[in-house]
Amino acid sequence: MIARISHWIDGKPWAGVAERSGDVFDPATGEVAGRVDFASAAEVDEAVGAAARAFQTWRHTSLAARSRILFAFRELLNEHKDELAATVTAEHGKVLDDAAGEVGRAIENVEFACGIPALLKGGFSENASTRVDVYSLRQPLGVVGVVSPFNFPAMVPLWFVPNAIACGNTVVLKPSEKDPSASVLIADLWARAGLPDGVLNVLHGDKVAVDGLLTHPSVRGISFVGSTPIARYVYETGTANGKRVQALGGAKNHMVVLPDADLDLAADAAVSAGFGSAGERCMAISVVVAVDPVGDELVERIRDRMARLRVGDGRRPGCEMGPLVTAAHRDRVTSYLDTGVGEGATLAVDGRDHEIDGPDGGFWLGPTLFDHVRRDMSVYRDEIFGPVLSVVRAQTYEQAVGLINDNPYGNGTAIFTNDGGAARRFQNEVEVGMVGVNVPIPVPVGYYSFGGWKDSLFGDTHAYGPDGLHFYTRTKVVTSRWLDPSHGGVNLGFPRND
Repeated sequence: MIARISHWIDGKPWAGVAERSGDVFDPATGEVAGRVDFASAAEVDEAVGAAARAFQTWRHTSLAARSRILFAFRELLNEHKDELAATVTAEHGKVLDDAAGEVGRAIENVEFACGIPALLKGGFSENASTRVDVYSLRQPLGVVGVVSPFNFPAMVPLWFVPNAIACGNTVVLKPSEKDPSASVLIADLWARAGLPDGVLNVLHGDKVAVDGLLTHPSVRGISFVGSTPIARYVYETGTANGKRVQALGGAKNHMVVLPDADLDLAADAAVSAGFGSAGERCMAISVVVAVDPVGDELVERIRDRMARLRVGDGRRPGCEMGPLVTAAHRDRVTSYLDTGVGEGATLAVDGRDHEIDGPDGGFWLGPTLFDHVRRDMSVYRDEIFGPVLSVVRAQTYEQAVGLINDNPYGNGTAIFTNDGGAARRFQNEVEVGMVGVNVPIPVPVGYYSFGGWKDSLFGDTHAYGPDGLHFYTRTKVVTSRWLDPSHGGVNLGFPRND
């Protein structure tokens, strides 16, 4: 029986009849596993209305009470982490170990938000002028929308939702229609933790739902993660409608390997960071920049590791890479293999030839390696978002850094070297938001913030951590003077304070 996946509005599953719906696939088999309801303008209004009503009470809920709910949610999330990981694997396709890692990072962000009483403290200046005090407050925005991508259906919503709720906002979450069930499970856990009805709502759908949130007059802020063209659209549309927007876009992450690097470590990193989660990560390494003379040896070590990579159904023990999320996405990624060859790149490993441990109908493409890639090729320019790794040869460190800094994306990067001076110089000179030194995927821990530069971020506020709290609050500064008869003030009939 094909499951129905519907909205979560005002503390419960939505019971209406959807005008439109979409298929949800099991990527490992290619079979339809569910049907997800698509929101119309009426459902957008219903979800935003529930959030707006809930905000009137939630904004005044004490920090202590909010923190207790967050701690309870954290415990429930930990208790159900295996169930959540299995849900992610069933609809996204990533192997269970990857899905478990995703849930672990999600819990880390919830733990940060649990400390909200300490994080929302304002400032106070006594006697800024004679008997005049000045202090600042952080207050919530109101209703905020979160539009999250398919590649991390549990983690990315929990980059945003816990901080937004902890700060006193209410939320309408629009997950990807490709793998929507994780968000419904998360909403149910929030309700079981004691979150009041309407504080978190889940709205499924496509552009209709997104545009509804971007233009709705009651929505005050939008958090988005997705491709750069859509991030730009979300930012421009949201800000044109008076909203605060943080829109995280695409990436083309480079990993520089210097001649003094440990090549075994670098090859291991290239394979894990390039092909983990089938390359469907905004922090995946998609370009290895081999600085002369290590290119040939590095490519050979990467090829050797790729041959041993087990690709198959993510629920099967031992599988290290799963399918792509949909057939259409698999076909788009696969098209780059012929394009790259046509443009003059060397197809060192053809993922179409890789042995698959899974049903024939799954959305499979094995790990693929291009060598001798040039910056004018589409396999270099485009965010492919699949298991396709390109090797670019550079003659010098300066040429490698110039390649990265000339790229329109600036999400994540890494350098592999045993030279501390070169690493320090790299982290200072490279124009990218997140940098790894002998770490291929430098995703910040929950108490820092995640975000790139250039076309990888629209808006000036990164996700989660301290920047997340800044995004979900507005600062109010109060200048206060209390007239006191004991100091010559006017007696207004109030009791004295001394």
